[in-house]
Amino acid sequence: MLLATCDAELLGRVLRDGKIVFEIREQFYKGPKMTAEEVIELMEQSTIVNMVGHKIVRKAIERGLVHPDAVLEISGVPHAQIVKM
Repeated sequence: MLLATCDAELLGRVLRDGKIVFEIREQFYKGPKMTAEEVIELMEQSTIVNMVGHKIVRKAIERGLVHPDAVLEISGVPHAQIVKM
């Protein structure tokens, strides 16, 4: 199961950092608004997770789902992925 999640205020934004252009597209990230706890539950069930934003990445780190060293920053916004094999 693939989960794409972002902090709500980032939806539709384009992050630029040097040659990197990262689009937080509604077609990929938009879904029902959920609490951080609801999203964490889905992360635990997912095989691939793509997350963008200070709030959701911080929650994933707090729950031990993402190591802080695995977080990339694009224009100061954290981005992380989880892939379970």
